[in-house]
Amino acid sequence: MKHEPASANLLDPLDQFYVEAGLPLPLAVEVDGGSIPSPYRSLLVHQRDMTPTLEAAYQQRIHLRLLKRRVREDVVLRQVVLVLDGDERPVEFGAIRIQLKHLPAEARQSVLEARLPLGRVLQDFGVEHRSRPLTYFQVEADRWVGEALRLVGVQRLYGRRNRLVMPSNEILAEVVEILPP
Repeated sequence: MKHEPASANLLDPLDQFYVEAGLPLPLAVEVDGGSIPSPYRSLLVHQRDMTPTLEAAYQQRIHLRLLKRRVREDVVLRQVVLVLDGDERPVEFGAIRIQLKHLPAEARQSVLEARLPLGRVLQDFGVEHRSRPLTYFQVEADRWVGEALRLVGVQRLYGRRNRLVMPSNEILAEVVEILPP
């Protein structure tokens, strides 16, 4: 594991919400995917979308709890918590930057409504894409992450920075995904 401070890019696009709020970024360090402990490893270290991976692990559907959103031209930036449909338990905290120009009109509308995770929207509308994890990290849950995931006390969490790309290799979305303990 590298023990140097995380660059702003390690938590991009989540870092943009911290900058906007005038808050320091949580302490995060890059880690090798193979060193991530179970069950985090099976949930993070793969080339699949996170939504279907989490739905399979928890055996129920997931929806969004939107925390913050910014829409500028054809780009949506949102900070979200993914929660289970059954009991509203949080199963992921993160942020995503979505390039709307790559989506059909109905999918674009669904993204703007912000009820479903992007992975579900892509699946429902048959949008062809690939998931390309860029890096994995360990992060100390600060107050903001802790509140979103309903954590008590300081906890060490794991996450990944992922990029979704179109068949043309154009970027569809960039996402930071942090899992609760």
